Amino acid sequence: MSSFIKDLKEDINSVFDRDPAARTFFEIITTYPGVHALIFHRLSHALYKQDLKWLARVLSNIVRWYTGIEIHPGAKIGRRFFIDHGTGIVIGETAEIGDDVTLYHGVTLGGTTWSKGKRHPTLENNVVIGAGAKVLGPITIKAGGRVGSNAVVTKDVPEGATVVGVPGRVIEVTADEKNSQRAKTAKKMGFDAYGVAQDAPDPVATAINCMLDHIHVMDEKMERMCKSLKALDAELDDIYIPKLGDLEIQTESSHVDPARAESAQVEPINEESTQQDIDSDQKSEKTSTENP
Repeated sequence: MSSFIKDLKEDINSVFDRDPAARTFFEIITTYPGVHALIFHRLSHALYKQDLKWLARVLSNIVRWYTGIEIHPGAKIGRRFFIDHGTGIVIGETAEIGDDVTLYHGVTLGGTTWSKGKRHPTLENNVVIGAGAKVLGPITIKAGGRVGSNAVVTKDVPEGATVVGVPGRVIEVTADEKNSQRAKTAKKMGFDAYGVAQDAPDPVATAINCMLDHIHVMDEKMERMCKSLKALDAELDDIYIPKLGDLEIQTESSHVDPARAESAQVEPINEESTQQDIDSDQKSEKTSTENP
């Protein structure tokens, strides 16, 4: 009984640490469905371990009806577990959850097979799963891992990594002084709102920007090759290629330099002037060929 009271106090304190809306102990114990679900899960889990599985399932079903949170009595949950909002959360039988873990509404810790045995995820300490995320299969989210809202994760997540998207992709957050301070605060509290920092980059935009950088390099190399071949009196057809400019996919998290953004604007192509440039280049090429 003393262990149960100790765990309850820790659970209540974790709510104060991670929910700015929490005001009093009485308010939390009477109005937070996540706390209710956790309290009754500890009771149903004890029944489950005593081989009173039917009674444990009945209790968990009653709690699901009351809170909107479904936790199988066989799931193993650590200390200071926090469920924010809670509606729609599903935690499977063989799921294992470490200490100081945070789950938001709509999260599923589900299985991908009908076979018995370990088929649900393992969340290590200080993991945050954002709203609507699906973590599926017997995978492991390493300590400090973050899963963004609505992500679908079916592979292991490295320690301290952030995963977003469908399917889940690991992203790298640019580190600066402000981000470092946020990370230290989050690590101290075991908390990141909805599993993703506000400055998390878009992995699709990052991939496109990498491709654009590669195209710029290839374009520059091609220009050098053409100049070298012309220097050797090679006959090459001049083909007009519009300038790429300093293109970049901007996201809310990327820093926009006004001067750079102005230079990146692509001016509309004047078809008449473009044709004149092509004709001029062809005439000069023809002249150089006739008069070596």
